[in-house]
Amino acid sequence: MNYTGPKVKLSRKLGLNLTPKSQKYTAKKPYPPGQHGKLKRRAKMSDFARQLLEKQKLRYQYNVSERQMVNYFKKASKRVGNTGEFLLQYLESRLDALVYRAGLAPTIYAARQLVTHGHILVNGRRVNVPSYLVRPNSVVSVKESSRKIPMIVDSIRSVQPPPYIDLVKADFTFKYLYVPPKEEIPVQVELPQVVEYYAR
Repeated sequence: MNYTGPKVKLSRKLGLNLTPKSQKYTAKKPYPPGQHGKLKRRAKMSDFARQLLEKQKLRYQYNVSERQMVNYFKKASKRVGNTGEFLLQYLESRLDALVYRAGLAPTIYAARQLVTHGHILVNGRRVNVPSYLVRPNSVVSVKESSRKIPMIVDSIRSVQPPPYIDLVKADFTFKYLYVPPKEEIPVQVELPQVVEYYAR
């Protein structure tokens, strides 16, 4: 199941900013949530705890369920090469992730909502499945009747998309140029720890 709880609390727990709002709050309170968060000393983490934390960080940055993560890992592990990089590439090729990276939504959660509500087109056809895997050279756009939604207009105004996304702001359209290497994907995670978690 996808996370629907308080994003600021989750961000402080994981030690990363999942939304613009959480960035503002973690700057004021750079410690774990809870009554004793400020006084609590983080105990030395076991190998398993570290692996679990990194897995959770990756999972929540893409807002995917545990079952989806397991399925992506199984697909990645069947390929010859770097399993962690393949896992990250599958996650980054999701439609909601690309909508977020292109700046059509301010958060991954908002991107998921735009997709499920039918505001997004892929190669001219409406796709309302957030987990849809976009192929390189596909063109993703906002439906014309949805281009005046304030959230989309505000979000796209100041975005600087990564190199694998060619964004045309005037048309609310972007092209997914290629499957990016892990160095170009803006996520905070230690991939080897994630691989070790699922390879147990």
